[in-house]
This record gives sequence, structure tokens and C-alpha cells, in this order.
Amino acid sequence: MAKVYERLTEKHIEFIKKQKMFFVATAPLSADGSVNVSPKGYDSLRIVDDTHVEWVDLGGSGIETVAHLRENARITLMFCAVEGAANILRLYGKGSAITFDDPNFSEALSRFDGFDRGRAIIRIEIERVSDSCGWGVPFYEYKGERDQLRRSIEHRTEDEWKKHRYNSNAASVDGLLGLLNPTDQAGLSKI
Repeated sequence: MAKVYERLTEKHIEFIKKQKMFFVATAPLSADGSVNVSPKGYDSLRIVDDTHVEWVDLGGSGIETVAHLRENARITLMFCAVEGAANILRLYGKGSAITFDDPNFSEALSRFDGFDRGRAIIRIEIERVSDSCGWGVPFYEYKGERDQLRRSIEHRTEDEWKKHRYNSNAASVDGLLGLLNPTDQAGLSKI
């Protein structure tokens, strides 16, 4: 049976810091909308305090997390032990996204050593923490990070990368607002 907490304990924080991967789950309000679950790696997560975590979202093929957070802020993170004692830890809360075109983005990104670019900083206010046995999670051996995601960012100039982000991340699979190019925003204000 899962144990429930209002905030992270030192034991939870130690466990999170040892994990090489976590999963993010969000969903739109629409019953017909698509639930999104995404794996996250690298050393991209920071524990701000016992009720807040954040990570640098490097980007990907979809913009579901940002779009869902803009619509309803609901988010869950899950960490699974793949070595050592079995454990699953879930963080439930309300999230927000500071996207790369936000004036506060540079300051937020500066908290993440080793990351020069990112699509967004996702910040979560934790409302509930639960841990459970994790007996069904198999053992895996960590061999290292894949480099394709970083290479996909670094092979473009910053302007090319931004244009690509706006073009490929304008909307979620359900049509929710993703990234809106500032030139498109100027046109919207005239409508």
C-alpha cells in the first residue's frame, strides 16, 4: 500500500537524486483528449525545496506537457528504482512552464549547469507525494545518456532552433496552444 506525504522527505530527495530517468504525465481537461506520458533523462531535474521541483525541458516531437500545463496545470512525476531496493515515487501537483521566449527564461535556465538551451523550464508545486513498493519494476543497468537530443539542439544556430521549435511545437496533438511565435502573436492582437 502506498504511503502518502504532503512534501518531500530527506529520504525521497536522496532517492530522486539517484535516479537517471523519470516520467512525466499530463492530460487535457477534455475526456476525448490524449493523456501524455514522457520519459526524461540527463541531469535535468532540480529539487528547489520540499514542495517544489523543476526541470529543463530540452524539447521533443510534441509540446503536450507545456500545452496541458497552460490549460489546467495538472502534472505527475514518477520515479522508479531500477537498481537497489524496489520503490516507486510519485509527485502530484500543479505545474507551470517558462518557455524559452519568456523574459524570465534566462534566469531560470541559469539554475541548470551544463544546459545552454531548452524549450522550457517546468516548475511544479507539489501537493502530494506517494511511494509504493515497485516490485513489478525490473532491474536495469545504466550505461549512459543518449546524445541525440543534445545534438539535435546544438547542430542549429539559436535562431534556426527557435524557428524549428515554433514550427514543430505550435500545438499539442489535441490542438491546444503550444509555442506561439511572437510574429504570430502580433497578428492575433489585431483580430
